[in-house]
Amino acid sequence: MKPLRHTTISPGAWALATLAGLLAGCAHEPPANALDAALRSRPIVLLGEVHDNAAQHAMRADALRRLLASGARPALLMEQFDRERQADIDRTLTRPGATADDVIAAAAPAQAGWDWALYRPLIALAIDYHLPLLAANVSRADTRRVIDSGLASAGFDASVPSDIETPQAEAIAESHCGMIDVPQARRMVGAQIARDQFMARLIAANASRGVVLLAGNGHVRRDIGVPRWLPAADRAQSVSIGLLESGEAEASNSDAGAFDVVFTTAAQARPDPCEAFKAPPA
Repeated sequence: MKPLRHTTISPGAWALATLAGLLAGCAHEPPANALDAALRSRPIVLLGEVHDNAAQHAMRADALRRLLASGARPALLMEQFDRERQADIDRTLTRPGATADDVIAAAAPAQAGWDWALYRPLIALAIDYHLPLLAANVSRADTRRVIDSGLASAGFDASVPSDIETPQAEAIAESHCGMIDVPQARRMVGAQIARDQFMARLIAANASRGVVLLAGNGHVRRDIGVPRWLPAADRAQSVSIGLLESGEAEASNSDAGAFDVVFTTAAQARPDPCEAFKAPPA
């Protein structure tokens, strides 16, 4: 699929193109219709996010609800659950009257690391429409083993092309606000690759019924993320949708092959993430 140009969404801005319109360079429609068209364009949907952006989560939940109302019943893969908790998810979903909060309590008992209020509507949709809800993350314990002993030690493919490894290392160094350099970041690349490979395996295993993967934008990147590890046939049937924030989108314009289509929202108000990397005053 040819990469598409960026599309900006801001509150109240209703002049955006559908996916078909983006391909043709015409036919502007409201943002909801544009995201709907992107979700319907391929049976395998890799739907990105900025994890704490409430507007993006609301957009995704609304679009997924409309997709399911149309009759689609894809497997819903979520980065927010570690793969070791799949049995907890399955067991909870067999209970009559199980809720999204029940799933979260069973599969993420510490409830740390994610703002679960943002994900609750998506889990509720999986319950309401009886979708397979699949844990798509590799745990920190496994990624630590990968970092210490390599990808093969945890059953992953250690043959990582340089055009994946180098950009991943650069992205990790940037996300650490310059507090580590690229050589240091290379040691950490395995953790990201392990997660991408596992997500790709889950997608391939469920491709016949359709898939929606909910994951961070870094994972759904077509050039260096999950799609690079998909079988060729599944990759051809996939669409990678980036949901970026203002500023981030402009910075990514040089990454022409990163996503098939990008929607841009206002940035979520948050503290400077680089403050956490600064040493306390002496």
